[in-house]
Amino acid sequence: MTKNGENQTTFSGLLSSKFWRILLTLASVLLIFAGPTYGIYALAILLKVNLAASFAVGFVLFAAGIGLMWYLLRNKVIE
Repeated sequence: MTKNGENQTTFSGLLSSKFWRILLTLASVLLIFAGPTYGIYALAILLKVNLAASFAVGFVLFAAGIGLMWYLLRNKVIE
């Protein structure tokens, strides 16, 4: 079993890389803005999924993007 400090240093080493910081920031922005708009469109119109289900998926993508952005802001990856 690993100690809590070991897990944090491994993940913080990942966040110290400029590539991963940029990639995670872009992923959160895409989830926040493109998830609810283009995600709903792609599911409802192109894939013919129920409209309520596509709205639910869009909301989940938006919440995931907000959660990732909150995590990045809290750990001062984004200033």
